[in-house]
Amino acid sequence: MTLPRPIKLLLSGFMLLLCFRQLSARPGGEPAFSGRMDAAAFSQPVAGMHKDAGLDFTLGRALFRRVWVTAPASTQTADGLGPLYSARSCAACHPNNGRGHPPGEDGDDAMSLLLRIDIPPQDENQRQALARHHINNVPEPTYGLQLQGFAIPGHRAEYRLAVSYEEIPLTLGDGSRVSLRKPDYTATVLGYGPLHPQARLSPRVAPQLIGLGLLEAVGEGEILAWEDPDDRNGDGISGRANRVWSPAEGKVALGRFGHKAGAANVDQQLQAAFSIDLGLSVPLYPLGAGDCSIRQLRCRAAPDGNSTQYQNLEAHKQVTDLVGFYVTHLAVPARRNAHAGDVLAGARIFRRLGCDSCHRAQFRTVSRSGTAAGYDREISPYTDLLLHDMGEGLADHRPEGLANGREWRTAPLWGVGLTPQVSGHSYFMHDGRARSLLEAILWHGGEAQAQRDAVASLERSEREQLLAFVESL
Repeated sequence: MTLPRPIKLLLSGFMLLLCFRQLSARPGGEPAFSGRMDAAAFSQPVAGMHKDAGLDFTLGRALFRRVWVTAPASTQTADGLGPLYSARSCAACHPNNGRGHPPGEDGDDAMSLLLRIDIPPQDENQRQALARHHINNVPEPTYGLQLQGFAIPGHRAEYRLAVSYEEIPLTLGDGSRVSLRKPDYTATVLGYGPLHPQARLSPRVAPQLIGLGLLEAVGEGEILAWEDPDDRNGDGISGRANRVWSPAEGKVALGRFGHKAGAANVDQQLQAAFSIDLGLSVPLYPLGAGDCSIRQLRCRAAPDGNSTQYQNLEAHKQVTDLVGFYVTHLAVPARRNAHAGDVLAGARIFRRLGCDSCHRAQFRTVSRSGTAAGYDREISPYTDLLLHDMGEGLADHRPEGLANGREWRTAPLWGVGLTPQVSGHSYFMHDGRARSLLEAILWHGGEAQAQRDAVASLERSEREQLLAFVESL
């Protein structure tokens, strides 16, 4: 039986109060606890790991940080980069396992911000592939699914990113003045000719990586019980699940990972990153040329690092499995000042305004032997893992699977307050446009418009309490 959302919210709040003392300081649950509060806060393994598992974690970390080189090279274990690529290592986009950032005023090349690209379906075959969830997007005929800003020697990069910002001044209810910056991203210096006239671009900043194994271990039924796609209860919140193709399982599955929940599991997400971001062949995506399209003939014909010694791949299954083990066993850090008066007051405001309608406070993981989430326990990720219409201000107009151009998956909030320490900046949202958590809240629209307006109307003291709570997560 599906409970009405008001009942679910009431029960959620009741459970939150029951478990507050035990869970509020450790959102990942006891075994996932990390006490670090510095730049290494997102780089700690879950507690209680077996010695052999600890070795796998260490090896996975080394491969996550490995800098890949052009093929052929003197070693067959680290070559095969590109020919087109966005980064040379996983860590380049996820420094300290934290979130990436947009281009800076200091000339930073913003390696951790990517431009995804696609086109609307052009024929019946493409429409059917989308309808059956066999693909999430139709590649741009020349540039594929992502514009690559780098290339190996002898090849041209696909583009250069240009970004400009428009400042939008706002006056809050208490008279405080803030400014939001609206970005405009442009692909310039196109290396392989003009874009398709219907090309759709979407900027994406690399997300933080903590707690992925825990989110993967949440039962599907618990996620789907929170859906209300038709907003039958009239609360303005109509979250829905994405449905995507799982190449490993050969079937349609619930989407959980990525800014639009476009990947069914961590393995699919990271193998896609190996293929598209680094240009490496992997078990699920064995093309040695990565995202090179059939129109990029020299790119397709370039030497690759596929080796018969390693399953005729560049990053074979042992590599992807170890990297997957590493990222799914990254511990969620402890909260800061969880019992401080202003933080407790902010938690009450968070619930009163209905922020937890999407940023769901609690889930229960299922028991899965051998994973980071091999514990049946309560976690507090502050996400429902569902898609929500976030309004025209945040729209990228690029669908992904079932997600339309205005929908985004609710971002987990655990660890968000440690972004300055871990990542060295305070940029938020899918493209890093928000320079603070307050700006991130004020960008909310669509289903979250009422909550956004309520925050804008708060007195300064209550607004500071709300921000103190979010920063404690």
